Amino acid sequence: ITQFFFNPDAYFYFIERLEKEGITIPIAPGIMPITNASNLIRFADGTGAEIPRWIRKQLAAYGDDSASIKAFGHEVIVKLCERLIAGGAPTLHFYSMNQTEPTRQLVVDLGLI
Repeated sequence: ITQFFFNPDAYFYFIERLEKEGITIPIAPGIMPITNASNLIRFADGTGAEIPRWIRKQLAAYGDDSASIKAFGHEVIVKLCERLIAGGAPTLHFYSMNQTEPTRQLVVDLGLI
């Protein structure tokens, strides 16, 4: 399982490098649903995970509008997961942070259940 990320190209590059070294075990991409901007930024800063500037800017533009943050975050993560699945990711690992509903909705919208 990887650290959470928002750049699918980085995941595929990582997998490609592992395969060139003969490492072929399945590596699940770590996915962090975006439900709260300040919590996401704090968690990313604490773990060294990179949040792309365009995501940070959009989250800042929403301010305290939690409904818009959740809708934006859902769209971003659905698109990320779709790219990962299309690119051959063996599975997805969701860091739900004890918030099951956003993760459940992602899984439903991705058609995984």
